[in-house]
Amino acid sequence: MSDVVMHAEDVHKSFGKLKVLKGISLEVEKGETVCVIGPSGSGKTTFIRCINHLEKIDSGRIEVNGQLIGYRQRGDRLVEDSERNIARQRTQIGMVFQRFNLFPHKTALENVIEAPVHVLGTPKEQAIGLARSLLGRVGLGDKLDTYPGKLSGGQQQRVAIARALAMGPSLMLFDEATSALDPETIGEVLEVMEELAQAGTTMIVVTHEMGFARKAAHRVVMMDDGLIIEEGPPEHFFEEPTHERTKQFLSKIL
Repeated sequence: MSDVVMHAEDVHKSFGKLKVLKGISLEVEKGETVCVIGPSGSGKTTFIRCINHLEKIDSGRIEVNGQLIGYRQRGDRLVEDSERNIARQRTQIGMVFQRFNLFPHKTALENVIEAPVHVLGTPKEQAIGLARSLLGRVGLGDKLDTYPGKLSGGQQQRVAIARALAMGPSLMLFDEATSALDPETIGEVLEVMEELAQAGTTMIVVTHEMGFARKAAHRVVMMDDGLIIEEGPPEHFFEEPTHERTKQFLSKIL
C-alpha cells in the first residue's frame, strides 16, 4: 500500500495565453506537511486549486489516494469526469481558503455539520457530536451557537478549518489561510495548523508565514514562474538554499 496521498505529474495550466503552471511534479506522503512558498504570481494558488479540480488542468495528471482527480483515462488521453464523481472525489480533500466562505445565516456548529449531513449522509446527532469535538479542538468550544458576523476573522477561519476537517479528508489544502487576517489573529490560526501538522494530518500549505514553514513543515517547496525550482527540509531550505532565485526571495522576506 503506497504512502503517497497526492501525486502531481507534469501539470500545465494556462489562462488564455498566460502560462501559469509549466510542468509541476510533486508527491506528498501520508502525514507530511508541505509548505509551498514563492512570489505572487508564481502559480502557487493555481496549483493548489488544480488539486481539487477548482481549476481544470491543461495537461499532466493529479492523483489523490491513487485516483485521478477531475478526469478519467480513455485510451491514451484524459477526459473530464462527471460532476457527480468530481464532487465525490472532493470529499477526501479539505480546503481552507483566504476568505472564510462561511454561511452567514448559520451558527458555527451549523456551518460545520452542513457538509457531513448533506453530502456524506451522516446522521445529524452524530454530525453534531463531531462538530462539537472539532470546534473544541480549534479552541471554539464556547462559540457553537455564534453566527459568523459575531466572530473575529481568526475565529471564522478556525470554524472554516473545523468545517473542512468534519469531512474526514485524506488531504488538507490551505491557500494562504492567514493572509486576510489582522496580525493579532494570525497566531491563533497558525497554532491550530501547527497542531494539525503535529497530529499527522497530511497538508499542503501555500503560505507567506516563514515561521510556520520553518516550524511545522516536513518539506518546503519554492515555486517561481510556474515551476518548482527548489525543495527540501526546512533546516536545509532556509539555511542553505541552492537556487539563486530562492536565496534572493528569502533575503527579502526573512
